[in-house]
Amino acid sequence: MTDQTADIQQQSTRARLRAFLETSVVRNTILGIIIFNAITLGLGTSDSVRAVIGPELRLVDRIVLGIFVIELLLKFYAYGLNFFRNAWNIFDLAVVAVGLLPQTDSLSALRGLRVIRAMRVLSVVPQMRAVVQALLDALPGMGAVIIMLSIVYYVFAVMGTIMYGNAFDEWFGTLGRSLYSLFQIMTLESWSMGIVRPVMEVYPNAWLFFVPFIIITAFSVLNLFIGLLVNTMQSAVEEEHEAEMSKLQELVRSETDVVDAHVLALTEEVRALREELRATKGGDE
Repeated sequence: MTDQTADIQQQSTRARLRAFLETSVVRNTILGIIIFNAITLGLGTSDSVRAVIGPELRLVDRIVLGIFVIELLLKFYAYGLNFFRNAWNIFDLAVVAVGLLPQTDSLSALRGLRVIRAMRVLSVVPQMRAVVQALLDALPGMGAVIIMLSIVYYVFAVMGTIMYGNAFDEWFGTLGRSLYSLFQIMTLESWSMGIVRPVMEVYPNAWLFFVPFIIITAFSVLNLFIGLLVNTMQSAVEEEHEAEMSKLQELVRSETDVVDAHVLALTEEVRALREELRATKGGDE
């Protein structure tokens, strides 16, 4: 009985701790600390700021890291092994683990990753979690678009290498250079004066190659990405709305059942009172 009582008390403590960690006060506090830490990490990149308050910034960094570690330990105690069933918990664990790396010169590049703690905002703010989830849900559809875009790139890169490689080795001398040049053209960064017009000076009809490529990639395929994201976000919003409506319907249904139960009980009481009145009248007669 003693072991069972201790086990029940431990479960009750974990349940209360879970409820405490999920309160808006705790979440908003962690969010504020994350934003504050992001600001201090940004200030730490300034030589003039480090010269004035460098030790204070390092102290603040250690304190914030300690708070994050304590938060994760509390979550691990509250949720147990279920802690690892939540992808956001694993994300937070990885982000905080980067900050625990030894601060040595050989790991200076990894220590620079401490700034990704600011990405914990994604796991704290529900709206941002919804955006990330929508992005992940759109990945399967994006895969098909990426495959199609890769085929278009490969075909045009082979054509560009064959047609313009001899005259413009820097841009189209190899398949890799052609792919990079086409990527620059797709982004519309210095594509006309930087690449296309110099090519057209040697090959006047080169626009017949570049204009269709730009239309297919920059204006068509990339819009497919945007369309997929918009549709996925809309679907996520609709699912969330349907879930809220289902909860409201369930609440109304439960409240209606309670009201019906009370009405039925009152009806039974009235019927019983009538029976008593009839019995009383019958006895008097």
